[in-house]
Amino acid sequence: MIRNVALVGHGGAGKTTLTEAMLFAAGVTSRMGRVEDGTTVTDFDPEEHKRTLSVSLAVAPLEWEGHKLNLLDTPGYADFVGDVAAALRVADLAIFVVSAVEGVQVQTEVAWRLADARQMPRAIFVNKLDRERASFPRTLDQLKERFGAGVAPLELPLGEENTFRGVVDLLTDEAITYDATSARGTTGPVPDDMAPEEHRVHDALVEGIVVADDALTERYLADETIPVEQLEAALATGIADGTVFPVLCGSATKLIGVDRLARFMAEDGPAPAVSDGPPAAFVFKTVVDPYVGRVNLFRVLQGTIASDTTLVNDRTMTDERLHQLVSLRGKEQEPLASVGAGDLAAVAKLTSTTTGDVLGARGANLDVERLEPLEPVLPVAIRARSKGDEDKLANALHRLQEEDPAIRVERNSETHQTLLWGTGETHLGIALERLARKFGVAVETDDVKVAYRETITTNAEAEGRYKKQTGGHGQFGVAFLRVEPRERGAGFEFTDAIVGGSIPRQFIPAVEKGIAETMGTGGVYGYPVVDVGVTCFDGKYHSVDSSEMSFKMAGSIGFKDAMAKAHPILLEPISELVVTAPEDAQGDIMGDLNSKRGRIQGTGSVGNGEVEIVALVPTSEILRYAIDLRSLTGGRGRFEMRHSHYDPVPSQLATKLAAAS
Repeated sequence: MIRNVALVGHGGAGKTTLTEAMLFAAGVTSRMGRVEDGTTVTDFDPEEHKRTLSVSLAVAPLEWEGHKLNLLDTPGYADFVGDVAAALRVADLAIFVVSAVEGVQVQTEVAWRLADARQMPRAIFVNKLDRERASFPRTLDQLKERFGAGVAPLELPLGEENTFRGVVDLLTDEAITYDATSARGTTGPVPDDMAPEEHRVHDALVEGIVVADDALTERYLADETIPVEQLEAALATGIADGTVFPVLCGSATKLIGVDRLARFMAEDGPAPAVSDGPPAAFVFKTVVDPYVGRVNLFRVLQGTIASDTTLVNDRTMTDERLHQLVSLRGKEQEPLASVGAGDLAAVAKLTSTTTGDVLGARGANLDVERLEPLEPVLPVAIRARSKGDEDKLANALHRLQEEDPAIRVERNSETHQTLLWGTGETHLGIALERLARKFGVAVETDDVKVAYRETITTNAEAEGRYKKQTGGHGQFGVAFLRVEPRERGAGFEFTDAIVGGSIPRQFIPAVEKGIAETMGTGGVYGYPVVDVGVTCFDGKYHSVDSSEMSFKMAGSIGFKDAMAKAHPILLEPISELVVTAPEDAQGDIMGDLNSKRGRIQGTGSVGNGEVEIVALVPTSEILRYAIDLRSLTGGRGRFEMRHSHYDPVPSQLATKLAAAS
């Protein structure tokens, strides 16, 4: 009697408003909140109020005709698709909310691809049929074009735009009308002017339902009338199999069709698949509260979990005592004595458990699919606004990552920057706001620096002489060095070619150390030096004044002079970029990559109307590629990026970098 249902779709299609409407229709709330004024149950973060959009997954349970419906209201903005994936991971049915005005949009397609990969049951709710320019036929055609022949309308709208007043049930051949006083519809006959169209679509729907059942097909072909109950049972089987995608329609703001959607979830939605065995749970979301601490949302995979149960985290192998279980509805908490298999709940103050972890009885062998976090693609350099906040920032970033697996923090030892990686500009902006609001750490942002390097192109020799007299023992060391270029990626090689004791054996390592340290701190342009061979072939020493320090300095001085003579060049990191996008965007993407000094390595079709483009591109040109690709493809493109190698910087760019350095 439990139904876990994810509401997914493009931002602005009305998922949060639909959640509000269902809570109101079920009697959970006394009034419907509005996204515009920040009064909804599931959009409760200040960042959501500020932007009037959902940025985080939220749970809203309700009771409907003896069933518990756990609604998972998901974000519809591209930056937060990781929460969509988390919701689909624990839901048994995905309801795609589609606007009848805008039709099928990008994030609807993205969510469909995620659900299709899981082969999960899906249905569609065409919303906003009361709005100007709303069209059910146009939207239905788009749905069939994008998602295939399995898309099957269960309802037709009564009226359109401002005359929209109800729906026609294609299975029962009844009209359900609504007025402003109730969220429940009134059943009556189909209007005469709609009867021919209704009968035509009804017959097509019945044919689509019975085709998967041989016995029903024979009865249908024999002109037997199939009872509605048997059609609904066959429909539920088709939904569970992922072969039929029913379409319902209505208006969340006008409460039209909302009760029927809830009934559909309860009667036709799949029940959770659970197995017998000791208690086990999967954590699908973590929220960090500055007062309560870490709150983990979980689904019970098997058994029953009671308050104060102790389970083992199968990642850390540590015991976790679930002190107090709660049911979450938005940010509201209701204590629970226990949670049964298939249900969703939350628990606070677990020691080491975070998103994606599995909790189970000690010794249990649980084979549970992991929740892979979304790979972040956009970096920003951050630093604490005040020196005293540096330690505080490190702790806050750690807690931010616990809450959001799509956040990655990286300390670049070459550029000495702390990089905060996210899935887009909005994602990063919200992360920075949460650092300030939740953890009291204000940060400054900087442009991300590129880790350029230097090398040489010819052989050269130089004398490194270090002589210093300060009273008493002085400092004296001379090292003659020869430098030569090595193959790209070969690294640094030091050769000791001293003969005759011109430099005592104990001082040779100091020469090498001085060279290595100088390579690390920067060459002629101030960037680390790579792929150089250095030979120490002669030198001089003083029996009293020579020391390790003097020969370390001699090695450093000699290397700098030799490198300056060896025609040094700048190297830039090159990334391998793999772009997946619609075929019609291929030309624009390749043109853009060429303008970024990219070299196309190959292209090919990957199915579903998409192509894959592989290119080698200077890393400096694609630090903000997440924004560029979204613009080029209308949000339909995605990419992966990894470091490939270093290449010489073009001379005109090297001149600018040298001046800046």
